[in-house]
Amino acid sequence: MYTADTPMHTRSSLAAELQRAGLKAGMAVIVHSSLRQIGGWVCGGAEAVVLALMDALTPEGTLLMPTFTTNNTEPRYWQRPPVPAEWWPLIRAHTPAYDPQRSVTRHMGAIVEAFRTFPTVQRSAHPILSFAAWGQHAAHLLQPTPLEAGFGEDSPLARLYALDGWILLLGVGHNVNTSMHLAEHRTRRPRVMVSEGCAMLVDGQRQWVEFHEIDYDDTPFERIGRDYEAQHGARLGRVGAAVTRLMPMRPLVDFAVQWLDADG
Repeated sequence: MYTADTPMHTRSSLAAELQRAGLKAGMAVIVHSSLRQIGGWVCGGAEAVVLALMDALTPEGTLLMPTFTTNNTEPRYWQRPPVPAEWWPLIRAHTPAYDPQRSVTRHMGAIVEAFRTFPTVQRSAHPILSFAAWGQHAAHLLQPTPLEAGFGEDSPLARLYALDGWILLLGVGHNVNTSMHLAEHRTRRPRVMVSEGCAMLVDGQRQWVEFHEIDYDDTPFERIGRDYEAQHGARLGRVGAAVTRLMPMRPLVDFAVQWLDADG
């Protein structure tokens, strides 16, 4: 129930708070977010947050968000929730092929889902680990990515790293800080590979395609982020009730590589 005392947030008030949190015109930023954590009442909901981010960055900036479709993956690994083994062949046979315009995200949040639908937003072609982008460097970030290395050296993450991009955690923690997956490709630790699969278009025809990729592991991300902040800090702010963390991507990824190397 809302009352006259409920904090109300608008596109303009959110943009002003994002600017106070450190976003500047022209920045290239990957954003991870939670609409719920902003609290109060957001006039326009997730759409208003997306517009506020665009306002703060301006068209000279670049906004990147992960738009993963983890429902289009090998079903034997599913845990949220698991499905019966008897369903696996049917899932492989009938899951719709990934489509950048149509395929909805899964467990990515309302802000991401709103962002990917904007007509000025582009989305990459990776059928599982896609990203959406808007602004000056959008097309560059979303160039083709190898199927088996969605977070690797030819990914939007590596291209943002090369641009000296930034990371904004808006109401979320380092456990969802996708940029650290790039460090998994750069660490000296032995790689564990897994068999993956997805539905995608091949020469215009829907196919279930199998491939091998790194067994990505975000388990240590919260510890890595905490250790990074203890040594290097992060710019803390607030958007509504949501705590924001703004940090340059390059030193964080480099720190994560060193952390993973030392850990094992």
